[in-house]
Amino acid sequence: MTAQDSNHASPPENTQKFAGWRMTGIAFFLDFIQVGFFFYSFGIFFLALTEEFGATRLGVSLAFMISSIVGAIFGPFIGQLLDKQSSIKPTMIAGALMLATGYGLLSQITAMWQFYFIAGTLLALGGSTMGGQSSSKLVANWFVKKRGVALGVATMGISGSGVLMPALSSFMIDEYGWRNSYLLFAISIIILVIPVILIWVVTKPEDIGQLPDGEIIAPNAPVAAVVPQTQWTTSAILKSTNFWLIALTFSILIGVFQAILLHMVPQFMDMGFDIEEAAFALSVAATLGVLGKVVFGWLIDNFHPRLAVWVCIATQAAGALGILLFDDYTLLLSASALYGFGMGGVVPLNGAISGAVFGRLSFGRVMGLMRPATLPIQGATTPLAGWIYDQTGSYLYAFEIFFGAWLVAAIAISLVKLPNSEQASNS
Repeated sequence: MTAQDSNHASPPENTQKFAGWRMTGIAFFLDFIQVGFFFYSFGIFFLALTEEFGATRLGVSLAFMISSIVGAIFGPFIGQLLDKQSSIKPTMIAGALMLATGYGLLSQITAMWQFYFIAGTLLALGGSTMGGQSSSKLVANWFVKKRGVALGVATMGISGSGVLMPALSSFMIDEYGWRNSYLLFAISIIILVIPVILIWVVTKPEDIGQLPDGEIIAPNAPVAAVVPQTQWTTSAILKSTNFWLIALTFSILIGVFQAILLHMVPQFMDMGFDIEEAAFALSVAATLGVLGKVVFGWLIDNFHPRLAVWVCIATQAAGALGILLFDDYTLLLSASALYGFGMGGVVPLNGAISGAVFGRLSFGRVMGLMRPATLPIQGATTPLAGWIYDQTGSYLYAFEIFFGAWLVAAIAISLVKLPNSEQASNS
């Protein structure tokens, strides 16, 4: 771990309104597009692709695993780039162009291997560089003391996409077909996303004479004196027990919620519900995920982080148990809501805890290294659930594995050594 060189230049005078919440809103929008177009729409396109190409559920699920693998391989390089570059805009623009190209090409595929290739290249890399790692780094640059809430608000875009995209994707496929729906995704990114990045993104508060959280800069005070900062080397991060405990915890939490959500629509349809009812249940889970992100962000800013993670795990487990056991649609919606509330806390808690332990200067590097570290578990859960269904005709054994995994995550997070409040406030 090496200290960053001091910057003795006085910051520029600035009377602008704190721009951090605008950056949070942009991150919300980018996450909405990135996750909504791929993750939350995946279950809807799932059945269309199996019918078109005669693939099994495991076969279609492999596209998601391939995308995760490629994202993990390149995650550390993207993270280092985000920490080093003076402007985050070029990376975000490149990501948007890759995503638009990827969805445009998906509308023309004639075989499943083409779907795998596009998901594992353009969609995997574009997602991380437009949203994902880039949007989280943007928010982490702008907040320290309020990082939990800010990441919670930003990642509401993830759950917000889950509220709208399942029903919207279902409607689009019914009206225009799955190919034209992917083409509309591509056009939307070109028209909506790129202008937002070009016009409004500001990489860090110091670029416009501000400080994280909207702190006031004293006249003639050097920035480094106001905001003590520490930068971790890659070697130091990988030698940290904290890093591996955090990686284990959130590889389980993210992997399990991805598997349950991606299989929720076909699971509900297997129970006799139509695609609209199944999509609505997914939207209910995502809707409560919006609330969960803010609540858990607030919890981690105001209480011990372990408590927030334990509550997150407990509510997910209770909701998943209801999804597994109930057959009444109203009760299933209630279970989906509870599960979604707990699920909503996973992503902001990951970023907030990583930021508290390693600081904002190393945030991109840490989150990038987290991608390959979490890959074995996170990448295996969705195809595992598909394989279990293909072998048994049920998701029962998959859920039993998930309950055991949640227990492991609860133990792992209890072993993380967090910095004291004074140290954390400077991170």
